[in-house]
Amino acid sequence: MRKQYRSEIVREESLADGPMEQFARWFQQAADAHVFEPNAMVVATATPDGRPSTRTVLLKRFDERGFVFFTNYGSRKGVELAANPYVSLLFPWHPIARQVVVTGTASRIGRDETAAYFRSRPHGSQLGAWASEQSRVIGSREELDRRYAELAERYPEGEQVPVPPEWGGVRVVPDAVEFWNGHENRLHDRLRYALDGDKWRIERLCP
Repeated sequence: MRKQYRSEIVREESLADGPMEQFARWFQQAADAHVFEPNAMVVATATPDGRPSTRTVLLKRFDERGFVFFTNYGSRKGVELAANPYVSLLFPWHPIARQVVVTGTASRIGRDETAAYFRSRPHGSQLGAWASEQSRVIGSREELDRRYAELAERYPEGEQVPVPPEWGGVRVVPDAVEFWNGHENRLHDRLRYALDGDKWRIERLCP
């Protein structure tokens, strides 16, 4: 099951000065190419004793401060990040033979920022954040549906749902961002922005 990747070579001189600007370019190109959910990313965390764990979540915003996603802070990833803030993100844009790998440090965003985003979510998603004690064992699907139904009765459509206290945003501040572009014969482009003091250094890696 092999595929030859064919795309234009990415040259260092074509890259933006910083990784967030370059990510914005590639993200827009992935969206323009109709990659399914280009904001889907694999988030890799680790326990304090070094056991890795991964899951796919949706990137909700990004800017010069970093990459933001939302979660239940009591979930597996929330607990692991509280104990060990080092994290990696992977954006797998397979249809266009590209991926972006981010390494950095995670921290919680402010409650005001969390509340503003929570209120922008669909009503059903707001209720779901309350109904699901993410990553915890539950007895049955019926129990989850019952919790949701009770919440829907308590907070009908049009009524403001409070922000769950254990739910909020996480910002990943990068210290390295690698842009991978597939080529024939496995001679892929791997161009990495590495933080050197307060400046970004661009380096090419062997594939």
